[in-house]
Amino acid sequence: MNAGGTPRPVDDRYIIPSFVERTTYGVKEMNPYNKLFEERIIFLGVQIDDASANDVMAQLITLESIDPDRDISIYINSPGGSFTAMTAIYDTMQFVKPEIQTVCIGQAASAAAVLLAAGTPGKRAALPNSRILIHQPATEGSYGQSSDIEIQAREIMRIRDLLETILAEHSGKSVEEVRRDIERDKILTAAEAKEYGLIDDVFASRKRKAEVVSS
Repeated sequence: MNAGGTPRPVDDRYIIPSFVERTTYGVKEMNPYNKLFEERIIFLGVQIDDASANDVMAQLITLESIDPDRDISIYINSPGGSFTAMTAIYDTMQFVKPEIQTVCIGQAASAAAVLLAAGTPGKRAALPNSRILIHQPATEGSYGQSSDIEIQAREIMRIRDLLETILAEHSGKSVEEVRRDIERDKILTAAEAKEYGLIDDVFASRKRKAEVVSS
């Protein structure tokens, strides 16, 4: 990138603009993700897989080491993804000392909805037109010997039990109620997600300080 801040192509779909910022230590190259990180904001805007989970976990641990007493924010716009990758992020969120604010901007589906709900109580929010989806873990066809299929079936049930327990813990619902609700896709508006207990607030605008949409 040059000093004029020419946008730098990242892939065929999108261009992330770069810019330079003058500090007391000189000039440094920045992009929106660097700037968000400086403000202790992690943006999860992709499918949750091992790579994106490692990125989020590394940022959480780094921000904790920089200042363990300041909140961290995670902004979420994700279709979900791998359950094991999600639980790695989830465990890290619970492990680090800073409180975690979670905000859905767009959608938090499947595994991403769990992370949204896993923020610090009182610090979980969504924008008004956000879409939140919870459902049972997706499964693929089972193949192999009968003993292998039995092992896979036990693992599927373990994952489902864990998902139900996590959602119940963070929503205030009973495990039985969560189990019924995730039998099929349960799609919630921001206001409905607040009523369900997955979030605490619906943010309308920062143009007027602390404006919140009542449910």
